[in-house]
Amino acid sequence: QVIFDINGNTSSKRHVRHLDSFHFSTTKVDPYRYRMDFPRAGICVIINNINFHPFLRMNNLNGCDYDAAHVGNTFEKLGYKVYMFRDITTGQMKQALKSASLEDHSNSASFICVILSHGEKDVVYGTDGSVTLDALTKYFKGWACQSLLGKPKLFFINACRGDKSDKGADMVDSADSPITYRIPLEADFLYAYSTSPGYLAWMRPTGSFFIKAVCEVIEKHGNLELMQIMTRVNGIVAQCDMPTKEGRYIEMYKQMPSVTSMLTKEFYFPTWFKRLTL
Repeated sequence: QVIFDINGNTSSKRHVRHLDSFHFSTTKVDPYRYRMDFPRAGICVIINNINFHPFLRMNNLNGCDYDAAHVGNTFEKLGYKVYMFRDITTGQMKQALKSASLEDHSNSASFICVILSHGEKDVVYGTDGSVTLDALTKYFKGWACQSLLGKPKLFFINACRGDKSDKGADMVDSADSPITYRIPLEADFLYAYSTSPGYLAWMRPTGSFFIKAVCEVIEKHGNLELMQIMTRVNGIVAQCDMPTKEGRYIEMYKQMPSVTSMLTKEFYFPTWFKRLTL
């Protein structure tokens, strides 16, 4: 895992043993599943913004360090090479993802980005202001990153998407081809948001409900297809309660993750793909 400071410099480097070779062949390519028989799983970029410039008047996200460590460890175990950036500006966020897109991904199965920060509708925050998600993901779309064409690009965003609070409602429980073809610019992306459009995302000192659920489900049920994993994440987070003091009373708030998928095939994490195709 490589960790960068606010200036993009390496502040510390920990050598980890990666699963550097996922090179296993299958007798037949399944047209409904993404290929995972590449030498490497890929890279995972984690942007962990905790402290913000005073003029933004935003509280520090102290639980993000916990989330960053947890998610970094989870994807390292899956064989991804993790690059972690902490407290960087919007310009540095763009540069980090642009640099990642310019790497040669020919021998990689996929790409992952995790963003931990403040956010609003359609934007996330660097330490100095907001940036649209599209401005960060554009480096991977279409021919901008040819070595990832046709490969899954997964973005996990733990940030608010508005200022509404979800109080919930009571419910009574009653019971591979040689043919060349053109693909859409937006194909093979997945955006997994910690909350629904317009709503807050809750953060605790020990981390967020969303990232904790993502890591735990992947670690326990990583053999499942990605949308099955995210459905289980949704269910876990939906059951969580965030107690918040309002005047003399404690109100329990809820949170509902949201997944937008433009994936064109089923996705299985590389470490499990071999077992499924033997």
